[in-house]
Amino acid sequence: MEANKQLLLSVPKEGYSAEELQIIFPKATRKGTVIFMIIYPAIDIYEGKAVRLIRGDYAQMTVYNNDPVSVAEGFKETGATAIHVVDLQGARDGTPVNYNIIKQIVEKTGLLIQVGGGIRNEDTIKRYKDIGVKRTILGTAAVSTPGLLKEMVDKYDDAIAVGVDIKDGFVAIKGWTEVSDNEAYSFCDTIEKLGVQTIICTDISKDGILAGTNIDLYRTLREKMSIKLIFLEHCLSLFRAYYAKNNDRRYP
Repeated sequence: MEANKQLLLSVPKEGYSAEELQIIFPKATRKGTVIFMIIYPAIDIYEGKAVRLIRGDYAQMTVYNNDPVSVAEGFKETGATAIHVVDLQGARDGTPVNYNIIKQIVEKTGLLIQVGGGIRNEDTIKRYKDIGVKRTILGTAAVSTPGLLKEMVDKYDDAIAVGVDIKDGFVAIKGWTEVSDNEAYSFCDTIEKLGVQTIICTDISKDGILAGTNIDLYRTLREKMSIKLIFLEHCLSLFRAYYAKNNDRRYP
């Protein structure tokens, strides 16, 4: 496993089932009594600040830090080697708004950065590629312009991912402000056939509320899909469960 592309976190298998850990984290594998996981700390940016929404609701926003670049640097200091960044204004409005901040994150961390939010054409993909972003995520564009998605996947290969944000079983678009008529599982099947190699999936009902993960959803996707799946959820409760079970106070 390439050290520059992943953060390895070991958790004894007695704490939480290996199956559930493997479902939640991309490329999780078992080796003896540890689970190897690639973890992507996430930074959502709105008006130049690091924020969190409750279930994608822009009216329920918490500002965590006024300097997303320092947050990214902090992630690097703690051992992260990849970061997931979303331009929330870009996702909602359809064009990048926080590009300069993302550029600083790339330059100052040197980590693998994947970016989503407002990426609706090749010019935007090129702009991000030119500053060193390793993977750009198409969400709304993947739904509304599948021809563009196919063209970009053919051209840029695994540097293109698709964000599949699920609400009530259907794919949400435009910063989660609208729900398309694309059923989630059939949409995933369609884009896999187009050549997409990586899907980044979020269950909106769980997002931003620290309520754990939708294990059933991710298990089903794992069974149906043969491509790389990255699940974006708040997994703090998973680790709390392990440490509580083992009477270990090292984790909050």
